[in-house]
Amino acid sequence: MDLGICIASHIGDLDYVERAEELGYTHAWFADSHMLWSDCYATLALAAERTSTIGLGTGVSVSGTRPAPVTAASIATINALAPGRTFLGIGTGNTAMRIMGHKPQRIAEFDQYLAALRPLLRGEEAMHHFAGSAQPIRHIMPDSGFVNFEDPIPLYVSGFGPRSLGLAGRYGDGAVLSVPPDGSATARVWEYIEAGAAEAGRTLDRDDYLMCSLTTIVILDDGETLSSQRERVHHEAGAFAMASLHYSYDQYRQFGRSPGARLEAVWDEYCAMLDDTDPDRIHQRIHAGHNCWVLPEERRFLSDELIDATCIVGTVDQVTERLADLDERGLDQVMILPNFDPRYDVLERVGREIIPRLHAV
Repeated sequence: MDLGICIASHIGDLDYVERAEELGYTHAWFADSHMLWSDCYATLALAAERTSTIGLGTGVSVSGTRPAPVTAASIATINALAPGRTFLGIGTGNTAMRIMGHKPQRIAEFDQYLAALRPLLRGEEAMHHFAGSAQPIRHIMPDSGFVNFEDPIPLYVSGFGPRSLGLAGRYGDGAVLSVPPDGSATARVWEYIEAGAAEAGRTLDRDDYLMCSLTTIVILDDGETLSSQRERVHHEAGAFAMASLHYSYDQYRQFGRSPGARLEAVWDEYCAMLDDTDPDRIHQRIHAGHNCWVLPEERRFLSDELIDATCIVGTVDQVTERLADLDERGLDQVMILPNFDPRYDVLERVGREIIPRLHAV
């Protein structure tokens, strides 16, 4: 089991990824939400100059806001700066699209996008659909140092449901997930991925296919519990837990989907809080503080059940055991996204107390 970091891309904070490399984190996944954070590719370029071994890539880039040739050229530019350690995570835009009032890219369009992106990442010709027409395109100056296609760029496809996970199997070298940290859904995820691969005539070797899931970790001292350290747990992990509530509200608002039992106790009150929001700007309000801070008026919705369903909280022994179980269930990597303000403290403690345990295993 490897540990990576997911980073709310910040152009002025490269010390974070540099320290992650020193501590033994294997991958740095820079988030791509242009109405929230810095541009991920500009930040990646600076990170490439500050690091030498850690894998660098997007976590994840958004297909709905960047045409496939733009994405391919952007990540191939990073690959010129960090050859052999660059990867591309790609998804339909769960937050990046919704924060602008749009739904994520449709699955059929994502399929078409990935069909073009895959060969472009190898410097090959692809059929690009744009403005109602399709033309064959390729990077026509790949040998002059502008980009690097010689060193492979692994493609990791983000998926939440059966169809998107099927596309991860059809096109990807790995899948980016956000499964419950108890690993209960991993077997089903593998079924969807392998079914998609089979439809495309691919046979996946699980040992060569990256399965990475997003969560965060809070380490407790011996004798402490989530309930006894609730304030610190919320300070370190509350924003990630709240993001799942934001996601559920978007699913309810846009598709009428039930939030599920874990949110039942807070759901009516949360919806009532948003009822007075300007409907023309509610898409901005829903994701305020996204994966960085918990707004004061939202703190009351951080139940122990929500934390437990989204985050890994426990002593060093308990966290190590849970990661080992996830490894046995087929996950290769967990990337952590702590609250923004205490991120260095979380990075340090997990790096010093958990990563050596994983290496020892």
